[in-house]
Amino acid sequence: MVGRSRRLLLVSYFVVARGEIALESSFDCFAVEISPACAGKNQHLKTDNPKWRSDVPLTDNQLQSKRNEFWDTAPAFEGRKEIWDALKAAAHAAETHDFVLAQAIVDGANISLPNGNLLECYDELGNRYQLPVYCLSAPVNLVREESREEPESPSLESEPAGLEIAVKLRLSTTGQDTRMVVRTGETVLSAKRRLQALEGIEPARQRWFFSGRLLGDKLRIEEAKLQTGFVIQVVVAPS
Repeated sequence: MVGRSRRLLLVSYFVVARGEIALESSFDCFAVEISPACAGKNQHLKTDNPKWRSDVPLTDNQLQSKRNEFWDTAPAFEGRKEIWDALKAAAHAAETHDFVLAQAIVDGANISLPNGNLLECYDELGNRYQLPVYCLSAPVNLVREESREEPESPSLESEPAGLEIAVKLRLSTTGQDTRMVVRTGETVLSAKRRLQALEGIEPARQRWFFSGRLLGDKLRIEEAKLQTGFVIQVVVAPS
């Protein structure tokens, strides 16, 4: 006897050829465990990210290392890889406040959110997926890493080397794109100061993401493989 947390799914096979449907043939029944939490219950993704405080303050690089470790190891233990990939993309989209994209990814992968967030999810077979909160947002006590060798003034005393490329910076505070010219030879920190001159946002409050990757302050634009017209997600921390 199958318990309450299980359902019997009948799998039928239909042969469709030349506009005709052949006789139905049924396979044996099989049981798939369906959690009561996800059965018949699903919510839209909430348009806010969880707020949390780390017991041990983390830097940007330490946070990114924890995330990379989770995404690299979680699919090896349980669940389906394609669902983990979808959850990773949705988590990144949600953190950059693109909740429309995040919801589209979740819907496209048939992922259920019983609580309206990505902390607990289920695929269409009833498999459970749990994401740690540090994969969804940065802690409120995140330690911002700044290069002490460079002055904190937003003024651009000398023009950096390299080719000029025009990129789009999508700010999490407004969802709007700010067009800005950067040089391939300058660092991300230098480019953040350019954005500060345009928008008044201190570099310490800016976290730049491109293709799901956090761009560190010491990384050069050419190393990030940015090209003209590319969109960079800028998550702005509260002041």
